[in-house]
Amino acid sequence: MINNHIEAVVFDFDGTLAKLNIDFPFMRRAVLDLTASYSVSLDGLSNLFVLEMIEAGRDLISGNSPGSEADYVEKANRLIKDIEIKAAKNGELVDGIRQMLDDLTARNIKAGVVTRNCREAVRKIFPDIDSFCGAVVTREFTGNVKPHPAHLRIALGTLGTAPEYSVMVGDHAMDISMGKKVGTHTIGVLTGYSEADVLREAGADFIIESASEIIDCLPID
Repeated sequence: MINNHIEAVVFDFDGTLAKLNIDFPFMRRAVLDLTASYSVSLDGLSNLFVLEMIEAGRDLISGNSPGSEADYVEKANRLIKDIEIKAAKNGELVDGIRQMLDDLTARNIKAGVVTRNCREAVRKIFPDIDSFCGAVVTREFTGNVKPHPAHLRIALGTLGTAPEYSVMVGDHAMDISMGKKVGTHTIGVLTGYSEADVLREAGADFIIESASEIIDCLPID
């Protein structure tokens, strides 16, 4: 159990709070194919996360065909958004999430979300999210998505909570490392995306099976 007084818990969304079936390999291939259509080399792009892949593609296209990069970014963002929204139509919240968020509220603990997903996809799965979370920071609301610490800092700033009184919860090593960079406590969730050893290596203070179990990790003031 975390011993410090806790005022806020910030969650990753995909996997952690919601069950999604985004076809990331297909998304990456689609972005690579789009990038290649602008006659630039794909060297070094395939190992990047898809949002970083788009940024790198934009820079390459800007150098190769100045003026074409805006068209590329618009098409790439539309492409990944369409895939995310399609997946969201068949997505659902993890069992027990609303009850867990209600339990946090009952203990005067604020909740927030930081996600690389788009706003429309999040709200399609969780339309009443604003009733449970005081900060919902999708990629549209930050110039630096996670693992950049600015993403989490925006959420904490919106919640009005200092890092030392906060917890970052996620199923990916980037969630944990971001929390550590910002100075929050960190809890890894075993959704099947990352193994416990990977989350511990990233710095997770605790590992739980489901985000719905987080109440058991928090102190009772």
